[in-house]
This record gives sequence, C-alpha cells and structure tokens, in this order.
Amino acid sequence: VQLMESGGGSVQAGGSLRLSCKGTGYTHSTYCMAWFRQAPGTEREGVAYIDSNGLTTYEVFVKGRVTISADNAENTLYLQLNALTPEDTAMYYCAAGPYEGVHLYGRLVSYGYTDWGQGTQVTVSS
Repeated sequence: VQLMESGGGSVQAGGSLRLSCKGTGYTHSTYCMAWFRQAPGTEREGVAYIDSNGLTTYEVFVKGRVTISADNAENTLYLQLNALTPEDTAMYYCAAGPYEGVHLYGRLVSYGYTDWGQGTQVTVSS
C-alpha cells in the first residue's frame, strides 16, 4: 500500500486548499480512510474520516470548514479546507486502515490505521 498526498501550500487566513491523497496497491473502497494533522511539538490528531459507504466523521475543531470525500474509482481521497486560520498550520497526512482495526480504537484515533502517506504541509499566515 502506498499513499501520496499533494495539494498543500501557503495561504492567508480565510483562504482555502484542497488536499489529495492517491492510493496504490489496495482497493480504496474496502478500507477506512482518514486525514490527520500534526503541528511541531504536538500530537498527531484526527481531522476527518470516511468509510467505504461514504459515512463521514469530523473533529469538532474543523466541523463546518472541512469536507472529506473519496473517488473510489480513482483510489483518491480528498480534503477540502475552507476558512483556514493560523491554527490549521500543520503537516497533513492521509491514512488507511481496515474497518475492524479502525473501529477498535476510534475513527479519528491513529492507532487503528496501518498505512500512512508522507504528508503535505499546510501553512496559514495571519
């Protein structure tokens, strides 16, 4: 399994970005997928989750500003980020994991995810 993120960059507060995560070596529709982020000196935290049925879950600090989606035919995961603030500055990672493992720990908990991309940096200036 390989996951490759793209779409990060530097934007001003209030701006938007669309992150992508292309997956190879597995069938996207059979995995649970999620976006996580990590700022320097902090723990990695879950941002948004989507399963093979399209069920989504969002962390409260991004709810209403972020949309996760997936194109199963293209094995690609997306994260639309809107109304960005400097507090959103972080490395953003996509992750994939089997349903049982992910739900053992929680949809936005990293332990259940078995495969990770290398990350894409999002920097928001005030």
